[in-house]
Amino acid sequence: MDSVLLLSLWALAASVSLQTAVQASDACPERLLGNERRRTCPKPCTQDKDCGNKRQCLCDGQCGLSCVAPGRTCPWPLPSGNNFVASLLSPTPSFSALLEVRCDTGYMLPNGLDAAIRRCQGDRQWSGDDPNCTAPTSPRVSCPLPEELTDTFSIDGSAVAGTTIRYTCLSGELVGNSENLCNIDQTWQYPHPICQRVWCPPPQEVNQGYLVAVQRTEYDVGDAIYYLCKKNHLLDGPNRVTCQPNGTWSAVPYCRARCPIPAERSRVLIGGLKRWPYDVTDSVVPHGESVTFYCKHSRKQCSFPYTQTCFDGRLNPPFCYQEPTWLQYKLFPHRLVSEIEACSLVDLD
Repeated sequence: MDSVLLLSLWALAASVSLQTAVQASDACPERLLGNERRRTCPKPCTQDKDCGNKRQCLCDGQCGLSCVAPGRTCPWPLPSGNNFVASLLSPTPSFSALLEVRCDTGYMLPNGLDAAIRRCQGDRQWSGDDPNCTAPTSPRVSCPLPEELTDTFSIDGSAVAGTTIRYTCLSGELVGNSENLCNIDQTWQYPHPICQRVWCPPPQEVNQGYLVAVQRTEYDVGDAIYYLCKKNHLLDGPNRVTCQPNGTWSAVPYCRARCPIPAERSRVLIGGLKRWPYDVTDSVVPHGESVTFYCKHSRKQCSFPYTQTCFDGRLNPPFCYQEPTWLQYKLFPHRLVSEIEACSLVDLD
């Protein structure tokens, strides 16, 4: 009778074990060989008897039914890391135990979530990747730059929040702040400046000169006009002047008169040549020309040079110059001051 009872209990236990294994087999996924994610799967099985001592045929996640030792544990606590907290959700870190990894406030996992659940696997490692919580990257914000602004100014710098730009008018004069800061709320610190149109008034007339230009009441920046002088006058300054960005002309030239040479019967030095005044055209020199006269030493029979410069029709002889008389010029030309020997440096001491 006892032997029959024992046989019946054994058959019942085997039936229950087989039923449990069948249910576990139905609930556990098949082994996904390509998705082990850097782990080694234990020996596959279908029931406990396929495994050795101290191992059971249990579901091991992506490894499917595997021979595992339920009493073996995964590493705990986890190595300390930045920006996350790990909490064990099971009594012990043994096979199938669950672990929660939660990122600190303001940080996220690579998948965009702030928490993840990891399971202790048969290879004694926690499932999934090691936690890597990082602060989300804020998109770079910038301040608007309307098209009419970029058409009016040359803008140096970036419109990204926290940076400064500098304005330069493409034409005209800048009115307002030449620099501006883009705030974090995508607004500008100051109102945008404006470019005020700049123009020049009609150019100034010059005495004894002509203006070559289209007659207008206003001239734009960059417009050019030309000056010419009347006969016997020389232009002092540029013949081409332009309207500048500040509303003024680049220059105002003058027409300077030529100078009569204040000598008739004495040679003078002009442009490095010693000449009689009547040999010079019209006996005049242009404005700015230098003329050297010859003066007699007060005590010795020698001469020394003295230079004067023509300025707008005025060329005065030096105080030491004496114009020869007509008789001196005609009877004793070789004794004229301009013709006698030049004084030495010793003579002039």
